[in-house]
Formats: sequence, C-alpha cells, structure tokens
Amino acid sequence: MLDYKLLEALAAVVQEEGFDKAATTLHLTQSAISHRIRTLEEQTGQTLLIRGAPPRPTPAGQKVLKHFRMVQSLESDLEDVFLLRPRDGFISLVLGINADSLATWFLPAIRPFLDREHVLLDLLVKDQDITHQLLANGDVIGCISSKAEPPAGCTAHPLGVMTYRLMATPDFMATWFPNGLTREAATRAPAVIFNRRDGLHHAMLCSLFPEFSHAFPAHYIPSSEQFVRVIMQGHGYGLIPDLQMKKLREADSLAECAPGKAMPIPLFWHTWSRQSDLLARFTSALVQGGADVLEPMT
Repeated sequence: MLDYKLLEALAAVVQEEGFDKAATTLHLTQSAISHRIRTLEEQTGQTLLIRGAPPRPTPAGQKVLKHFRMVQSLESDLEDVFLLRPRDGFISLVLGINADSLATWFLPAIRPFLDREHVLLDLLVKDQDITHQLLANGDVIGCISSKAEPPAGCTAHPLGVMTYRLMATPDFMATWFPNGLTREAATRAPAVIFNRRDGLHHAMLCSLFPEFSHAFPAHYIPSSEQFVRVIMQGHGYGLIPDLQMKKLREADSLAECAPGKAMPIPLFWHTWSRQSDLLARFTSALVQGGADVLEPMT
C-alpha cells in the first residue's frame, strides 16, 4: 500500500509547478519533498516525475496522481463524518473548464453550492475540446467539455448549449466585408482567436464555406474579456457567445458577420463514475445551474 504522504508530495510538486512552492504549501523543506518523491519512485519501481521547468508527471506519474485525487475525493466524506478536518479547513476541487464558461455562466451557476459548502476552487482553463484530457490524465476530478463521450471510468452529464456568432464592428465589416463575408474575404480579414489550439473559428468558416482550407491572418488573445475588446476596437472579427453578448453594455456596437448563422457548442460535465457525496452534490448543482442558464440541448 502506498504512503499517501509520498503521494501528497508528488501532487504538490505538479500542482505548484516546482519543488520550492510545494515545500511551502506542505510546510516542509525542499529536500524533504525530494526525498519523499524518490522514495515513492523506489516503491513503485518507476520514474514518476520529469524534473523539468516546470516538473511534469510521467505517464506512470499521471496514473498515480489520478488514483490519489480519486481517493482524496472519496475520503472527504469520511473527514466530515469523523471530524478529521479542522473547523476552518477547506476541500479543494480541481476542475477543468473552458474560458468562455468561466467568463459567463459557471460561477453564477454554482454560487448556491459555494455558499453552503466549505470548498476551494482550483480551476485549470483549457479549450472546451481538450479539457477532458485533463480528466483522463488525472489532473482534475471533473471537467466541462464539448465532447459527449467521457474518459474510461467517468460519466458525462449534459449541461446545455453555448451559441457563438461571428461578430465585428460595422466599420470593420465595411472595410473587410463590403460584399459580405465571402470565402475570399475570409482569407484576408484578420480574425480573433483564443489561442493556437482553438479550432472554433476555422470550424465556423468550414460550415459557411465547405472544405475551407485557406490560411488567414489572426490575433491570438487568450482572455475572454480581452478577446471581445480586440473585436470591439475594430482590429478583427471573431466568435462571441450569446451569453457574453448579453452582458456587454456596448453590444449594440457590434454586428453579425454572417447573419442567421451560428455555432452551437454543446457542453458536458465529465467526472468519475464513482463519486464522493461532495462531488455528487457539486455535480447536481452544476447540472441544475447549467440548465438554468444555458440553451437546452435538442
């Protein structure tokens, strides 16, 4: 049986992205952290950590961390029952989420849960089509994803749909799309994209222009708020979710580049099939909150 103090050291180094910060978090010396991880590797007979900047788990390390986080979640209920936690102690929920959900509906949806539970959020922000990999790797205990099929050992819960539309300022459209958004214009006009792994804009262009394979200039803005600001300043056009448009005071200063054409993205909550009571309560709150805010799935 593995010593969970050793597992805790490995998890801290990966989560804090360094031995120094892990030592501070666990109130240990850096040498003690290093010794615990070496001992764990000796016990398992495998290298669990790539000593880089930042340190990264090996495939074997990812499996160990996934096991550790699952046990942590299940044991949280016992801590409540047997009063093993201090009164002011918190349970940390490490979750994967896409930036647009975080910027719009996620926090309002789980506010009732946060009001009544003694938990801390630790959010890893990734594109909605790759967050499920965080769960498969054991980096998180649950994630919001656009993929319907959950990883092995996990369950998917439908949340709802976020609808995106191509938006730009009227001046931008007059300059770049004088005859409307055509295939040729899409190859020349500067787009605004979240990051280089975000394929949503290209997918939208493919839905408008079958087999669209042309390169196009793009700004890469990895912030939902600043993403919209770049569009509102007239530097490019891009996909903005309806939920975010509703929150913008200056929403009337933007116009649809492809009127009547939208990109609906279904969202799912993926988490372990075997859940602690706490994680089950979070799942219930998130599913209900998503149903209250997101568009229903058809």
